[in-house]
Amino acid sequence: MKAQIFITLKSGVLDPQGKAVHHALGALGFEEAEDVRQGKFIEMELADGTPRERIEQMCEKLLANTVIENYDIRILSGEDAA
Repeated sequence: MKAQIFITLKSGVLDPQGKAVHHALGALGFEEAEDVRQGKFIEMELADGTPRERIEQMCEKLLANTVIENYDIRILSGEDAA
């Protein structure tokens, strides 16, 4: 099975990388970009039947800094996992 994990900064946490990307987009003429927040994307191959709670433990203990980051787990099955 495959899991996708999207990690983003919590609202209110400064995002210097997002600000730099926003500034660069503006400098390149992409004025319609009003704000940019940068995050992380992790895709994992897991043993079939791995419980969601186990993936949450991975996020809580290593993959995300839950003090300043949120995470969203998407488990892919069948065609989506290919």
